[in-house]
Amino acid sequence: MPTNFTVVPVEDTPISNADYDGEILKEQDKEEPHMARGPYSGDETPRETCSLISTDHDDSIYGYNMALYEDEMDSTPMVSSLLNKLANYTNITQGVIEHEKAESEDGIQRVPINGPQMGTFIGVFLPCMQNILGVILFLRLTWIVGTAGIMEALAIVFMCCSCTMLTAISMSAIATNGVVPAGGSYYMISRALGPEFGGAVGLCFYLGTTFAGSMYILGTMEIFLTYIMPNAAVFKANTGEPNGMQNNMRIYGTCCLAIMVLVVFVGVKYVNKLALVFLSCVMLSIMAIYAGVIQSAIKPPDSQVCLLGNRSLQNSMFDKCQKTEVINNITTPTKLWTLFCKGDLGNATCDEYFTQNNLTVIQAVPGLLSGVISDNMWAHYGQYQTVLEKEGKSSEQASDNKSVNQTYVFSDITTFFTLLVGIYFPSVTGIMAGSNRSGDLRDPQRSIPTGTIMAIATTSFIYISCVVLFGACIDGVVLRDKYGESVKGSLVVATLAWPSSWVIVIGSFFSCCGAGLQSLTGAPRILQAIARDGIMPFLQVFGHSKSNGEPTWALLLTAVICEIGILIGSLDNVAPILSMFFLMCYLFVNLSCAVQTLLRTPNWRPRFKFYHWSLSFLGMSLSLSLMFVSSWYYALVVILISGCIYKYIEYRGAEKEWGDGIRGLSLNAAQYALIKLEEAPPHTKNWRPQLLVLLKLDSDLGVKHPRLLSFTSQLKAGKGLTIVCSVLEGTYMAREADAKLSEKNIKAAMANEKTKGFCHVVVSSNQRDGFSHLIQSAGLGGMKHNAVLLAWPANWKQSESTLSWKNFIETVRETTAAHQALLVAKNIDTFPTNQDRLAEGTIDVWWIVHDGGLLMLLPFLLRQHKVWRRCKMRIFTVAQMDDNSIQMKKDLQMFLYHLRLDAKVEVVEMNAGDISAFTYEKTLVMEQRSQMLKQMQLSKTEREREAQLIHDRNTKSHATLNDKATPTSDRVHMTWTKEKLISERNRLREANMAVRDIFNMKPDQSNVRRMHTAVKLNDVVVNKSQGAQLVLLNMPGPPKNNGGDENYMEFLEVLTEGLDRVLLVRGSGREVITIYS
Repeated sequence: MPTNFTVVPVEDTPISNADYDGEILKEQDKEEPHMARGPYSGDETPRETCSLISTDHDDSIYGYNMALYEDEMDSTPMVSSLLNKLANYTNITQGVIEHEKAESEDGIQRVPINGPQMGTFIGVFLPCMQNILGVILFLRLTWIVGTAGIMEALAIVFMCCSCTMLTAISMSAIATNGVVPAGGSYYMISRALGPEFGGAVGLCFYLGTTFAGSMYILGTMEIFLTYIMPNAAVFKANTGEPNGMQNNMRIYGTCCLAIMVLVVFVGVKYVNKLALVFLSCVMLSIMAIYAGVIQSAIKPPDSQVCLLGNRSLQNSMFDKCQKTEVINNITTPTKLWTLFCKGDLGNATCDEYFTQNNLTVIQAVPGLLSGVISDNMWAHYGQYQTVLEKEGKSSEQASDNKSVNQTYVFSDITTFFTLLVGIYFPSVTGIMAGSNRSGDLRDPQRSIPTGTIMAIATTSFIYISCVVLFGACIDGVVLRDKYGESVKGSLVVATLAWPSSWVIVIGSFFSCCGAGLQSLTGAPRILQAIARDGIMPFLQVFGHSKSNGEPTWALLLTAVICEIGILIGSLDNVAPILSMFFLMCYLFVNLSCAVQTLLRTPNWRPRFKFYHWSLSFLGMSLSLSLMFVSSWYYALVVILISGCIYKYIEYRGAEKEWGDGIRGLSLNAAQYALIKLEEAPPHTKNWRPQLLVLLKLDSDLGVKHPRLLSFTSQLKAGKGLTIVCSVLEGTYMAREADAKLSEKNIKAAMANEKTKGFCHVVVSSNQRDGFSHLIQSAGLGGMKHNAVLLAWPANWKQSESTLSWKNFIETVRETTAAHQALLVAKNIDTFPTNQDRLAEGTIDVWWIVHDGGLLMLLPFLLRQHKVWRRCKMRIFTVAQMDDNSIQMKKDLQMFLYHLRLDAKVEVVEMNAGDISAFTYEKTLVMEQRSQMLKQMQLSKTEREREAQLIHDRNTKSHATLNDKATPTSDRVHMTWTKEKLISERNRLREANMAVRDIFNMKPDQSNVRRMHTAVKLNDVVVNKSQGAQLVLLNMPGPPKNNGGDENYMEFLEVLTEGLDRVLLVRGSGREVITIYS
């Protein structure tokens, strides 16, 4: 549905209210000194700019009509200026980088010269025709028709042409979805599917184009050595021994490649000038074929084939199709007779088959109306070195067939349907020629779909008609003769041509030359485009070019790869290779269109409307099927190569964000997965720690404890969810830059420690609230954390501020309330890094209370990492006096057996002894210290208040010097009354009594019991696990009231005293490990 726009003119009418004008001027005068001179100032972060958006504007132009938006003009310009930029926007070509670099060092800008803009016919239709029609049509199509029959040949043509037509529809949709710079299919696929797929398929397209050059050069040499100058062969090829012919192809093909590379290196302009000549040769040859078909219906050409019985003979080896001839009334043997017989005519020893069968002469081209089409309707596949025989003609079989005379015409390859598909498919490639020239088209969005689809339709008609006409005009035994040995070594399709067979021979020769030059011209530019995208670092050298933009290094690599194809020496062996690469490219073109269509991304708005995702999937399926039909082992090799390139780009390539469809597909898949996860909580079997890591930052906003990230990666091993967070104190507007810098530093630390996960830094008024918000809201949907990991607040006793340990205890309380597990790493800076390898040692688990089995699961997860892999697992549990320790050990061993955990079990008996004097004294010191800190805090407050009073009295005496001065809101004024004096004395008396009570106080019994447990348990743990690499302990819960927070910290210190590495674990209350499968 078209969108209508209405442009409303707005007159710039001056405001008549003088007072208002004055107010505006005054406001402007006030604001001028404070306004920044740049597009943004202060701590503002500049917005992302667009090449189409200009930030230059003149206030006199906009006037007062748009004053409401004047503050936004820097980043959001007027529509008029945007439309002006769009109107002046020109399509950039592939050489835009060279033109940008054309500005010399002295600042003189060279004016780029734009070439003529081409239309649909010249720019797309004719290049596609030239690339599609070529070597296979002239050299192999007759052989394919004769071998596969008309019906199966039509099936091959239909499948291949359908594949290219469906691909062209998908390509048209992609090409019309915005401006496509020169770069063709590589640009479209990479921007639609991302750099990984784009690089893999781009290299496949490059290799396919390079091997196409090899195929065209081999076809050129085959025409030259077989049909133009057979005497130029260096090695003589005997029938049935193709090595001689292959060696000739290798020698002459290498020479031809060197000449073509030299032509391309000197200048592409010569190739472009010859392109029209080569295209004329192709069209002239096709016209000669159709003219020959019409001529054969009127008067068939006189081209004879000699048959012995039903076997075809190489008539280039003899002049007459007779056994004997009468010369001067004397019967003399012919040259053909000497090929089959030895000795004189009277007592000669002849080949048995030659003796029993007669010679017959048939027409190679019986004509369109001869009815030969019925004989060529079905397939005639054969084995290697099988003699070509005419169907329907009887012959006497010889009893001795051990040695077959080399005068017959043999098949040089074992033929079957899938082989012919692989050989024929290169004849329909070349549909990307129009999209590769998109930078030179006047209107690419209209020309590419129209020209490409018209070219495919035209060439499909030519191929289908040629299949039918070849089968209707040429005899089957001649069609199956690949090299025309039965028609005096002529090109089979040339026997049908009119007015002369040399029209097709010369035309096909120059056609193959032109196609080879085009491949050697286009392939280096594809490689150069890939290299300049920077997605594969090892290809950067091939992005360099000469001063005129010619990719020299890419051309050299192309020549080397092309030489590999030439050394194969056979067109039939090279054709399936390039078929694989092109089919892989077409597969991903269809995939990219289907993905974009199904995702319905807002940017997917192609002007070409005749597409559908089902057509793209059909084209993709057909491409994949043709790959395995043609050659399953080649298909696997190409898929493996593409997969290796994909993984290389994923791990080593530069990060690119092109708004590709795979990213959109990932977002859709993530959304679907999150919604599914939200439906039900995870089962115990699927439970794994999804960590929220709470980091502390130093004064430079760097990570204070990087070993915490190392321990996270060792615990997770890349599995599950990891969210690394930190909190900055302040307001977001004031600390936005610090938050971004902190996030950058944390990501760098995560990369160094190989921690895979997400990073988030929040700004809050205080750290406690920030950590509380993160515990409540981190994660999304079903992908939320279920465990919190943080470091123990070291040196909390020596710190002047109590915020560190108070925030820690509040975090413990909030994780418990949120039903999340808590992991506290003490002495985190002594934990091993990812580069360390613990050669031996144990991971000791002290299982005091059951909290869901998290203590059992954590050592198992740690031992999956190479740092902890060699450590053994030991589990200790504590038995009371009334417990049966032997039975407890057996039960625990059985429990571990069902859990499939390998661990040594030990039961520790703790006697319920009397509370020692040491424990009593330690508790007393703890409580006295706590009370003294409270008194010191009160004294500090009093000192501050007293200093404020002195300051107030001093400033009061000077108040008369400044009558206009106003007291600040935070100044304290004291008026001493009798009641205030009494209350102040009582307060001081209570404080003095409290200080005396500290030294006379008795410890609380509950604290004594807790301290007793901590001391006794610490003695046992240190005795058993002092040499352990890691000790895991149940973390006791914090006190319910805030009064004993500092005592709680002291209990934990006593519990872990004397241990190097400790992980305090507090479960979430749910079972995280199960014995069931």
